[in-house]
Amino acid sequence: MQEFMLYIRNEKDAKLSLTESEHLSFIKKCEAYINTLKKENKLIAAQPLVRDGVIVSKTTNGWDQKNIVNDKEIQVGYYHILAADIDEAIKIVKENPEFEYVPSASIEIRPIKTNEAETGFIYPVNK
Repeated sequence: MQEFMLYIRNEKDAKLSLTESEHLSFIKKCEAYINTLKKENKLIAAQPLVRDGVIVSKTTNGWDQKNIVNDKEIQVGYYHILAADIDEAIKIVKENPEFEYVPSASIEIRPIKTNEAETGFIYPVNK
């Protein structure tokens, strides 16, 4: 099994158009999705992210900070999963309820590098 990070992105205010009952239905479907992944031993972690935050970058003149809240598209959550390969990860992503409720949603799938081939260094995990 390989580890993958799934980065969920959508427009900043995408969920504001949901009614209270639609939002509750979305949350319940997310909980069911998470529970299914847990039962299948495919889930390592999953959490939504608060929409406010700061991006810090190094510039030639020092440091730069900008508030994430000003960005049009933001990362709103992540899943850390186990899958046999990228094809299985894609299948898992396509079942995510985000797509049903948020038309602007996209999910980036990234394999996780667990060690360095050149040095043999193994990245730590908190298990």
